Formats: sequence, C-alpha cells, structure tokens
Amino acid sequence: MQDGSGGPSGSQAGGTAVAAEIRKFGALAARWWDPAGPMKPLHRMNPLRTRWIAERIARAHGRKGTDLSGLRLLDAGCGAGLASEAFARMGAEVTGLDAAGEALEAARDHAAAGGLTITYRAGTPEMLAAEGLRFDAVVALEVIEHVEDRAALLAALTGLAAPGGLLFLSTLNRTVQSFLLAKLGAEYLLRLLPVGTHDWRMFVSPGELGVLLRGAGFRVLDLAGMTMDPLTGAWRESRDLSVNYLMMAGR
Repeated sequence: MQDGSGGPSGSQAGGTAVAAEIRKFGALAARWWDPAGPMKPLHRMNPLRTRWIAERIARAHGRKGTDLSGLRLLDAGCGAGLASEAFARMGAEVTGLDAAGEALEAARDHAAAGGLTITYRAGTPEMLAAEGLRFDAVVALEVIEHVEDRAALLAALTGLAAPGGLLFLSTLNRTVQSFLLAKLGAEYLLRLLPVGTHDWRMFVSPGELGVLLRGAGFRVLDLAGMTMDPLTGAWRESRDLSVNYLMMAGR
C-alpha cells in the first residue's frame, strides 16, 4: 500500500490488511520523507493527486479552490503521511490510518516537526467503521492494488463516509502499458520504486472498480488519468487512464 498497508499476498493481519505488505512498507518508514529516496515517485505525484481531490471536496461544500477548513477527512493507508500533511495544510481535520506501526511513527514525528495536528491511528478501515466514525471525505491512495478482498475494503471505506461524503481512490490500471511502465520500467529499469513494490496482477481497471463500488452502494462521479513526464518526472492530469488514475465516488 503506497501510503499504507495491505497487499496481494501473505497472511491476514486483521481485516483487509495483509502482514507481508505491512512489513514491506513499514521497512521503508525511515526514508519515506526523503524526496530522493524510495518514495520519490509519490513525492512527485502527491501535489497533483491531493489538489485534484481537494478541489472536488471543496466544490461539493460550496467552497473555492482547495479550502478544506473544518472538514473531516480520513486518509486510509496513510503510511508516513505524505497526503495527510497536504490535506491538513489545506485546513482539513485529518485522521491518518495505517497498519504499519513504523510508518505511523515517522508520520507522527514529521507532523509534529511541521507543527501540524493530525490524528494518526493504527489499524484498518473495518476497525474505524466498527467504532461508528464518519468523515466528509475518505481517501485511499495507491491502496487497493495491494489488497486481496477489494469488496470488503470498499464496503468499509464507503461505510466511513458521512451522508453526502465522498470517496477518492488512486490506483493503477491493469494494462500492457502499466506492466511496461509501472512494473518493468519503474521497478527494474529506472529503479524509481523498490523491486517488488507492485504485483501487476493486482492492478484494477476503472471498470472493475466501478462495479465493486456499485456493490458497495456508491457510483463513480469523476475520473482522471495521471501521466508522468519521463524526462522531468513531473505529473499532470490527463485523459489517459492506461496506467495511473484517480477516481471520485459517492452515493
């Protein structure tokens, strides 16, 4: 799980989290905030994905720009808090959730150093749903491609959305292009990500995700591709959904 946990293989660690993936991403905690480290692609991608999400949350609440002041936001699979901190700086009341304890420690330390107030919780979405918590927006970025029981995860995430609340997902499409670029290119050729970060077989198409969301009582409201310039590493919004994409869903 990019900013988080869960995964395609290994024994279950409770709910939809998977022990092997928790260990894998927990081991990266010490270098999570290094913009030139193993999370470099996420540092580059983060401004695009958080802005795209914040603009739509703000619009749904009759606000301009990326004003999230006072809105409750859950960052599920938050890892060391790249997205959580971005949303907190936009004014949101952020809860970051992850099953990797090492990543959460790094998240808490970094937020404290930056003077940010973010509530970080160890656990799974099912745990928060059982507590009856609800949020104006639920975000799960680069998470679902690391989870075996996607239907269970989406049921928990949608259950955490308050009435009128929105769910945002970002993930990787399962295409020839994503195999060549996101798996072989990013992990083996360019070494942008640690080898073994992704299992291409676990990538999910927008159509598959839409069907799963309908099963959870949500429908797709917006969709956009994210495209990286191979020369500069900069990310931009596009209509190309063949590799990385963002999705907004609601009731």
